[in-house]
Amino acid sequence: MVKNRVVVLFSGGIDSTTLLYQLGAEGVVVYPIIFFYGQRHSKELLAARETCKKLGIGLEEVNLEALGRLAPSALTEEGIEVPRVGYSEGSMRNTYVPNRNMVFLSFAASYAIGKGIRSICYAAHGGDHALYPDCRPEFISAMEEAIRLCSYDEVGLEVPYIYWNKADIVRRGVELGVDYSLTWSCYQGGDLACGKCGTCVERLEAFAEVGVKDPIVYERS
Repeated sequence: MVKNRVVVLFSGGIDSTTLLYQLGAEGVVVYPIIFFYGQRHSKELLAARETCKKLGIGLEEVNLEALGRLAPSALTEEGIEVPRVGYSEGSMRNTYVPNRNMVFLSFAASYAIGKGIRSICYAAHGGDHALYPDCRPEFISAMEEAIRLCSYDEVGLEVPYIYWNKADIVRRGVELGVDYSLTWSCYQGGDLACGKCGTCVERLEAFAEVGVKDPIVYERS
């Protein structure tokens, strides 16, 4: 069960932004943490800063740039093309940053332990299971046990959206009044979201399913 203070893995995207709003609405004191891991652009980080500014909360920023060099993917290497198609295991494999979430959760655990916080929240959701090994329930269960064992005072791992899809998350965010205009999902780093990469397609489909217009601006096709 989520305690009164919680470290939140934050990316500036839809899922973790919704989680931040939800925890705040529940009266939880949130400590968001975001990682720069050598991404091709900093749009997510800028979005995260804007959301935290709007909510009046701090943001812990951690530089893990070496991860992108050691474990390259389409998200970190200009020479690896970002697929411009919908989500599928074959098309999205290039966007997997090897072991990224284990690294992030390990740092989040250190942050939580250092501040005497007993809970970490992570916004992985059901749509990621088949695509990314480090979003699967089995991985999360293993990390939950590892985090529990790595400290004198047990720290829990909460993943409230693990069986939700993206539309479920958007629907919840609309109820909470999430300002999705401040979020960024696109894998490209242009001035506007491309509307064609897998994460843009998934985002647009989620808003369409909920019946709400996505407030960000996309490139013209």
